Amino acid sequence: MCPSPGGPSAPRPTGWRLWVLGARPRTLPAAMAPVLVGTAAAVGAAGTAAGPAGIIWWRFACALIVALSVQVGTNYANDYSDGRRGTDDPGERVGPPRLVGNGLVEPARVRSAMLVSFAVTLLAGAPLVLFVDWRLALVGVAAVAAGWFYTGGPRPYGYAGLGELFVFVFFGLVATLGSTWVQSEQLPAVAWLAAVAMGALSTAMLVVNNLRDIAGDARAGKVTLAVRMGDRATRVLYVALLLVAFLLLPAMVAAGASAVVAVGFVAVVMGRRAVLAVLSGARGTSLLQVLATTGVVQLVYSLAVMVGLAIP
Repeated sequence: MCPSPGGPSAPRPTGWRLWVLGARPRTLPAAMAPVLVGTAAAVGAAGTAAGPAGIIWWRFACALIVALSVQVGTNYANDYSDGRRGTDDPGERVGPPRLVGNGLVEPARVRSAMLVSFAVTLLAGAPLVLFVDWRLALVGVAAVAAGWFYTGGPRPYGYAGLGELFVFVFFGLVATLGSTWVQSEQLPAVAWLAAVAMGALSTAMLVVNNLRDIAGDARAGKVTLAVRMGDRATRVLYVALLLVAFLLLPAMVAAGASAVVAVGFVAVVMGRRAVLAVLSGARGTSLLQVLATTGVVQLVYSLAVMVGLAIP
């Protein structure tokens, strides 16, 4: 899952606001970005000046709902499983409260919210399976399974240092390339480059989230990649992921994208403070701001790439 920035002293909501808290709305732009970029890649590759008119809108809507619902479902699954395992001990966490870990909602209700979210994922994906490509069913089932087993099940892979791989694959490659495929049933080279960039940025958000939680995760037995690599190497990995995304901008132009994608370099200015904070040893609550800034970097970058890809 993609992490959510927030503050440790934020007021605790009640009623329906609890479910908004559990859905982690600040992670949703990261789920939307690859769908927008992948769709734009399909429009641009078609070589038409039709622009947005060339989009098959019902397919776009289905892909977007799938991406958002699988993100929300994964967030609820993470809340449920980590809360049950004691990983979200409120005395250890630095960040927003969790539904189960902070005792705000009964675990069974959070599990039900997770199941509803994943059901929406499968229902929204059904038209794409029926009218575009039956193999998308395998992708959808894999995404839901990955969302659950991230922190759920007897051997969660998020506790074995594989969470970053899940984010890169499903919120980078699968979401971007899948959105391109449902529009055009083709996967041009530029879409692959954009997918890697989206994966790198989404993974960077998880990396800084896990960097913040190294001490608490280690005590709870959650062996994330950050716990395995250690503090220093995790900081280097964060910077490297951002560099990969920016280095891919000229590669996209070389692969046929409009030079407009280069506007994505504007995000370097926004990311500079986050990179300096990470390299200077920022910890705890200071990394919450880094997490928020990384989200802004991804948003600006994605918008520039989307426009650049959509222009034939």
